[in-house]
Amino acid sequence: MMKTKRAIFLLATSTLYFLSVSAQSSSIDASQIGDNAKVGRYVKTRGINMYYETYGKGEPLLMIHGNGGSISNFMYQVPYFAVSYQVIVTDSRAQGKTADTKDSLTYEMMADDLNALLDSIHIDSCYVIGWGDGAINGLLLAIRHPDKIKKMAITGAYLSPDTSAVDPSAYDWALNYNASFRKIKQTPEVRNNSKVAHLLSYEPHININLLKKIQCPTLVIGGDHEVVLPKHTVLIAEIILKSYLWILPNAGHSTPIFHKDLFNQVVGDFFRTPYKKPQAYDLFN
Repeated sequence: MMKTKRAIFLLATSTLYFLSVSAQSSSIDASQIGDNAKVGRYVKTRGINMYYETYGKGEPLLMIHGNGGSISNFMYQVPYFAVSYQVIVTDSRAQGKTADTKDSLTYEMMADDLNALLDSIHIDSCYVIGWGDGAINGLLLAIRHPDKIKKMAITGAYLSPDTSAVDPSAYDWALNYNASFRKIKQTPEVRNNSKVAHLLSYEPHININLLKKIQCPTLVIGGDHEVVLPKHTVLIAEIILKSYLWILPNAGHSTPIFHKDLFNQVVGDFFRTPYKKPQAYDLFN
């Protein structure tokens, strides 16, 4: 009987939670995110015209998309978090609506772009959600501009472009994908896409000692079937001083999409909860 009551309670709680999520998400048309003329803006900085959109009111929250992606990748996160935060979503350099005609592209460049964007819109510090390349950019933003981040949640980050960090089959795919660009006509679009794809095979190169410089509380997220090896995700969490680790079962790289409701809830709870240094008695709680 007790188990039945508990199951009913959990079902009711879950139902209320999902109704709450739906209510929170109803005020923003997710289909317009990334192409919303009402809230879209450009800022000229560091040699590019950087596109970004803002939603909601409250403390600022920056969302950073993954490789070859755009603002629209966060269509399930923007409506949820805009209820409580001023959400800032941007197209990274050479991706989405942020054009870049230069030949090179690095994560360090993109991290510095984000810092410049925040300066341009007069934001001293913010929360951060980063996915894939955006997670790497988040790490570098915290390393290179530590005062800019209050807390960050990163999913799918890795430190080096090799099989110690990523699944061997994914690494081989990335190498072949990069090679394919050399076999086709080099139009401006092809060269740009090649520049972005180059990151998948040859970047980043983040020294472990640099992670020790990160001072903000950090939720390190990964899937147990992620292209980034779970042991590498664990390594990142072990090195960052104020870190929390969350490995989702039966999950791959796209945790903000295929596990969107749980992702939003857990990340939101993490942002709201004050950091507490672990104590020995926590083992018995």
